[in-house]
Amino acid sequence: MADPTTARPTRVHQGLPEEIVIWEILVRLPPKALLRCRAVCSAWRRATSIRDFLIAHHGRQPTLPLAFEPNYRGIYCGDIITIDNQAADAQVQHVARVRFEDKVRLDLDASCDGLLLFTDTTKACFSICNPTTREHARLSMLSSFVPLGMYRHLPTGEYRILMYHRTYDPANVGFYIFALGSVQLPRKIGWSTVVGIFYGEAILLHGSLHWHVEKHECGSNIIMVFNTIAESSCEMCAPVVPDRANLFEIYGMLGMSNFSDDEVEIIDIWMMQDYLSEVWTLNYRVELPVSYLNVQFGQIVHDWHVVVHSCDGDMLVLVRFGEWLLHFDIEGSLVAYFHHVGLRISQHRLKQTLVPHTFFPTLDGYSVNRQCF
Repeated sequence: MADPTTARPTRVHQGLPEEIVIWEILVRLPPKALLRCRAVCSAWRRATSIRDFLIAHHGRQPTLPLAFEPNYRGIYCGDIITIDNQAADAQVQHVARVRFEDKVRLDLDASCDGLLLFTDTTKACFSICNPTTREHARLSMLSSFVPLGMYRHLPTGEYRILMYHRTYDPANVGFYIFALGSVQLPRKIGWSTVVGIFYGEAILLHGSLHWHVEKHECGSNIIMVFNTIAESSCEMCAPVVPDRANLFEIYGMLGMSNFSDDEVEIIDIWMMQDYLSEVWTLNYRVELPVSYLNVQFGQIVHDWHVVVHSCDGDMLVLVRFGEWLLHFDIEGSLVAYFHHVGLRISQHRLKQTLVPHTFFPTLDGYSVNRQCF
């Protein structure tokens, strides 16, 4: 028997090359599991802290539908939640809890590369956070702006916010761009589209942000497109729908879902087969089992909220039905349901990241894992 005072410690990964452990195993772990593994040895901690590794790790993370659940019962906070249909245990996963200062109620307005943009309900204050690293900062200079989307500007690497400025001065009304970490004021761009006609969250695809345009007279068939590299805009044709529609991305294609509260609730799902030629096809018509839901959950709900997401190649239909979150497949079958009071579902998605950003420490009220989480 070996002398315990002279025996060499057993390697945790006996027989595996260090490169395989780091770049094939650890790089695939969820962020929380990876942070725990850093405590195993200093070599792992150093290897998993370098920027190249963190970028590769971010690329391995799933892009999941994102929801936000405010909680105003005694404490002003909100839970950041993802929905993972491939999870072995809980499909609804808690990522972080954001605490609100001064009893401010926040709305989730944009997401990009693991960063989330919040505004209060009056749009008077912006907050940027990374729920994975627990970093948070206020963007106080952006009051009176309406956020439309957030993106990474590839030529500079900056993260920028596209906004609309609400003001009584006609000369200052318009669209602006603000770079996170910049000391410059938001920059006005020459885009004359009226912001009130935009509907839904911006969808980033092929380097451009996309919004469906809402009309009421003769149906809507316009998508506004903002090129994030040239920072210019154009229009695309969409299928004509009688009401507003939500855009989403799947398989590198642009999708559109349309839902109206009629006697028979049907979700039309369109896919853009040719982006350059703007060719659309109606791929699915999902009929929700309304009578069954009324009996199953013991209530009749008139205020439905429906979003369509892609997750690991699967198409998810998520429905907020009263106090319940319902998950349907593309055939209209109820796959799962969860009780969440006040849960706000949207087209936003979260791809968690541990990549550090230099702009965070330059922002007002910057904090890490403090009051805001």
